[in-house]
Amino acid sequence: MPQPDLTAPLRLVTAIRPYDWGSVTALPELFGTEPTGEPQAELWMGAHPGAPSLAGGVPLNELIARDPAGALGERTAARFGAALPYLLKVLAIERPLSLQVHPTAEQARAGYAAETAKGIALDDFARTYKDASHKPEMVCAVTPFHGLCGFRDPAATAGLLDGLGVPGLAPWITTLRGAEPARAVREVFAAMLDDAARPLRAEIERALLDRRDGGLAVYGDIARAYPGDPGIAAALLLNHVSLRPGEALYLGAGVPHAYLGGIGVEIMANSDNVLRCGLTSKYVDVPELMRVVDFAPSEPFVVEPQHDAAGAYAYRPPAAEFALTRYELTGEDSLSLPAGVPQIVLCVEGEGRLGDEVTLRPGQSAFVPAAAPSLLLSGKGMIYRAEPGDFTM
Repeated sequence: MPQPDLTAPLRLVTAIRPYDWGSVTALPELFGTEPTGEPQAELWMGAHPGAPSLAGGVPLNELIARDPAGALGERTAARFGAALPYLLKVLAIERPLSLQVHPTAEQARAGYAAETAKGIALDDFARTYKDASHKPEMVCAVTPFHGLCGFRDPAATAGLLDGLGVPGLAPWITTLRGAEPARAVREVFAAMLDDAARPLRAEIERALLDRRDGGLAVYGDIARAYPGDPGIAAALLLNHVSLRPGEALYLGAGVPHAYLGGIGVEIMANSDNVLRCGLTSKYVDVPELMRVVDFAPSEPFVVEPQHDAAGAYAYRPPAAEFALTRYELTGEDSLSLPAGVPQIVLCVEGEGRLGDEVTLRPGQSAFVPAAAPSLLLSGKGMIYRAEPGDFTM
């Protein structure tokens, strides 16, 4: 296959992942496409070898490998090698995702090397580390979006557990109120996931099933979605966070989380490394998750965008691999996009035009190679643009 022209934007042919937590109808309704009858959970745009987009008929990871400087720019290629440093997705969440955490870069390299040395195939169900990269990520809400993120202050969690009215929780409540915060969270989290707690977890689940309002309602929803899952109890330790459209949440290494519902544009380092402990049909690796998770209580990291008069909202989280800009185009102005960096431009609503070359409609995207000149973005609708982040981080 000949190398496509890297001085012009290239339409992407993308993959949709049919994970069981995805919505059958949300993405078809958003993008004006026909439902397939199966869940459409994640639309992937990028060069991850697990599902690389096609650009000019060539897998994007292969296109980049052929000419890293032309596709990525010399500065990006020098920093990240012959690989696009980010992966862009659209998530459509019908039921809770797994309770999960992502490793640091050092943990990812070591875990990937260890599993490779053991001969565990990349597509093996029990493979935890799919690549050697960390996976910081940020999700920007397209519709009202909510999830669990970071461990709540243990004293507040003790009050929440008290409200369940389950006498067997008394020792955990005492630990949460009396021990040093990170130690208290670690001890209770580990105890909740231990098989010895199975009878107590069943009591917690029964107590949650009738909770449909108040502070425990969201955990009742989880209990109804995943009957018998050990992650139901562990989820009670995490903050519940709700995002309005346009608000964004950043997750660094070690932060436990589970997205619960809504549509969002997600950007992350170019990785698929996820360690899970519950709320999933995928592989669960509790010992490795316990080694990676950060037990210090923390508030959700909501990213405030920088807004300009042209309708651009720039999200700049503390990640070297990625940054995201959201455009609310009115049809009146054209905006100049930077040159010299690898960009993915996605249309979520309305229409966007990249110069005279490419018109994007909902669900369509294009890769803008670093070798392309500065392009004008115009149209009317909601457009997202991904690019590398600040390399100094």
